[in-house]
Amino acid sequence: MAVNSKKAAVYVVVVFVFYVIITDPKGAADYVQIGFEGISDAAKAIGDFMTWIANGGGS
Repeated sequence: MAVNSKKAAVYVVVVFVFYVIITDPKGAADYVQIGFEGISDAAKAIGDFMTWIANGGGS
């Protein structure tokens, strides 16, 4: 039964995404840009942290 509810949830999310793309393409593009900026910022932060660790972790 959990599988069916999981499939239904994925279906609802996909339908919502298509609805947003069709009704507001500019807004959908803004959402995608915000998402990619967030991913980019997170990757930069992880890179900075790993560099800090590689340099001995000193302040």
